Amino acid sequence: MAKRQAGTPALKALTDADVSHTVHEYDHDPRATSFGLEAAESLGFDPARVFKTLLATDDKDLVVGIVPVSGSLDLKALAAATGHKKLTMAPQATAERVTGMVVGGISPLGQKRRLPTVLDASALEHPTILVSGGRRGLDVELAPADLVRLAEAQVAPIAAH
Repeated sequence: MAKRQAGTPALKALTDADVSHTVHEYDHDPRATSFGLEAAESLGFDPARVFKTLLATDDKDLVVGIVPVSGSLDLKALAAATGHKKLTMAPQATAERVTGMVVGGISPLGQKRRLPTVLDASALEHPTILVSGGRRGLDVELAPADLVRLAEAQVAPIAAH
């Protein structure tokens, strides 16, 4: 069990829920263009186990898709999983305002308000996965089932490889 750590709302959500997790920190390079791949490389994890948190919109509702950094988000699959006709990627400013976190550090946990969330089914192939801990340079490792429970997420195949 990770020791109580002050810090991000994501870490607070994990410790408040008493969920077993491991905190992984690395020095974020401001020149990095792929935050997820940077995390995987810096921490020495297979990119299929490191997941990125993305926000999509139908111009009215926002939804969260969590997919491996080794692939991309299939917007049609996310729309189908959440009952939307069509989704597009949410603008960066919207994603940051709604979650309270910066792009490259958006966690599926500890967001300012809970949004419909879908975790890619490939997560269940791993005993643990990594997601952002709420800021660039901070990831948390936890069991996919714990992420599903805490984020009240559904699981569906939403990644394109």
